[in-house]
Amino acid sequence: MTIREARLEDIPQIQVIRNAVRENTLSDPNLVTDKDCEEFLFNRGKGWICETDDQIKGFSIVDLKGNNIWALFVHPDSEGQGIGRKLHDIMLNWYFKQTHENVWLGTSPGTRAETFYRKAGWNEIGTHGKGEVKFEMTFDRWKNHIK
Repeated sequence: MTIREARLEDIPQIQVIRNAVRENTLSDPNLVTDKDCEEFLFNRGKGWICETDDQIKGFSIVDLKGNNIWALFVHPDSEGQGIGRKLHDIMLNWYFKQTHENVWLGTSPGTRAETFYRKAGWNEIGTHGKGEVKFEMTFDRWKNHIK
């Protein structure tokens, strides 16, 4: 298992994973385009992928301009292997080296993702969008949580 920075040529496999997930699914797969991925990966922030045998198993993308987690997804066939946590930690370590601004994310309530973020130290601060749970991570909370 290798974790590395995402590259332009990873976008097709990133899209496959994004559309294969069982939770936090897109109502329309065309809502997130390849150009959107490119914008968030290379202009607004940075992304990472986890791969084994040249197959991407999961990815994460953080948006420095919007101070939010744009994506963190693991292919359903690769869940429960710690991939999400590794991608999460690398992403937040990088984010907080760039800025000490709080970072936020939204996820559907009652999902494994909601439980994941609570266990990872995120603080619920309200709702976002269409009833998503809105979480926030501060620099100090992250610094203290990872010890």
